[in-house]
Amino acid sequence: MSKKTFSNLIFLLLIPLLCVAGLLFFRDKLYAWLSVGITVLCCAGYFLHFEGKEIKSAQLAIISAMTALSVFGRMCFAFLPGFKPCTALVIITGMYFGRESGFMTGAMTALISNFYFGQGAWTPFQMLVWGLTGYAAGMLAERLKKSRPTLLIFGAVSGPAFSLIMDLWSCIWADNGFVPPRCRKFFVRLYRNDAGILVSFKEFLCKITENWQVRRAQSR
Repeated sequence: MSKKTFSNLIFLLLIPLLCVAGLLFFRDKLYAWLSVGITVLCCAGYFLHFEGKEIKSAQLAIISAMTALSVFGRMCFAFLPGFKPCTALVIITGMYFGRESGFMTGAMTALISNFYFGQGAWTPFQMLVWGLTGYAAGMLAERLKKSRPTLLIFGAVSGPAFSLIMDLWSCIWADNGFVPPRCRKFFVRLYRNDAGILVSFKEFLCKITENWQVRRAQSR
């Protein structure tokens, strides 16, 4: 098995299994260790992908900057539920710097920003969902770069999908199982926030990608 294949298995199999195991067996007792475990696996998967190739310090600096911007954006827009640039920045990182960078940025955004919003049993799943969003953006990078409608559709799906998965996790965690009445309440709240989520994605994704493409064209 090549290192790249093992790297993909870490992101797509080992990290999700770790989160599911935490939900089923550890509940809220060892969430801090789960978060640390996901962080270690993210770093391992990221560096394994390069298979001994030199990693440019500039790329690491840019990924750190994108993570910092995403964390700062989540904190700045805390007073506006459903209107945050985090997922847009994670998607853009995955598009332009690769799926591993997208996963790393998404996972670190959840972990670091929760030192402000509060760490808890939800943190590992937030790391997983935001990470997979960046990973998926990296896999679809060529299509997302070429087609603005495809990019907007991907962003419009990613935001509600994040809320849907986290609400589903909340239902299972609160009741130790799937209870339909409680899930319906969470989903009704999700749909009420959809408008703000969609508007924020349209604004952030369009503006940031336009500026990004202009700067890249000028630098050539």
